[in-house]
Amino acid sequence: MLFFFKKKKIIPHIKLSGVIGNVGKFKQGIDFSGQEEIISKAFSVKKAPCVAITINSPGGSPVQSHLIYSLIKEQAKKNKKKVIVFAEDVAASGGYLIACAGDEIYANSSSIIGSIGVIYSSFGFTELIKKIGVERRVHTAGKNKSTLDPFLDEKKEDIERLKNIQLDLHKDFIEVVEKSRLSKLKKTEVELFSGEFWSGRKAKDLGLVDDIGNANQILREKFGEDIVIKKFEKSKSWLSKKLSSSNDHVDQLANILEEKSVWQKYGL
Repeated sequence: MLFFFKKKKIIPHIKLSGVIGNVGKFKQGIDFSGQEEIISKAFSVKKAPCVAITINSPGGSPVQSHLIYSLIKEQAKKNKKKVIVFAEDVAASGGYLIACAGDEIYANSSSIIGSIGVIYSSFGFTELIKKIGVERRVHTAGKNKSTLDPFLDEKKEDIERLKNIQLDLHKDFIEVVEKSRLSKLKKTEVELFSGEFWSGRKAKDLGLVDDIGNANQILREKFGEDIVIKKFEKSKSWLSKKLSSSNDHVDQLANILEEKSVWQKYGL
């Protein structure tokens, strides 16, 4: 007796997790060069009805966020694939910008969503170096080369230049969100582009996400129980494993603190 087996649908599932951009001396977060091949491979899976992307990121580099967002959009158009995005703990700032590449966005009710804004932060050490008797010597070719040097007093014109750059970046971010979400954004008194962030449930009410649900649940509801969800995720290279297990504990601690400070903004 001959048995005919219907081929199961394969759903490529990309996992993007971490701070966006290079983080620390040895640890690399989500960036374009590290994800380009993985994203391209996922979209090249023939007959896949969609590509699923899970995001767990508090944001980071605006440039890397835009590059990854654009790559996903290009690959979706080229391969005629629908994109369904799932937010885990956090899809905020650049993490939410990438999520906007999805035709649909889902989140957990307790996910952190939003933070549509731009931030620059540093420290000022001018009083400290005076107290300990250190003289700061800076020599530049170009009068603005020492802009926002933490060991020099802030200048009004430097802050104004920085604010103008931030406004440009913020405008780009807003345009991505508005283009992606179109009529899905709800008319509300809440200022969506203030940099504030919300729970997944509130984000649904605001139209920033489409609904509440996780990848396994939603994909099976949409495409059937017998689908095969194939994971595409960047693996840690042998070199990075070797370097991260080195005895340079100071560097390791600095890396952890650097990344932790970005996550902590969202209570994680």
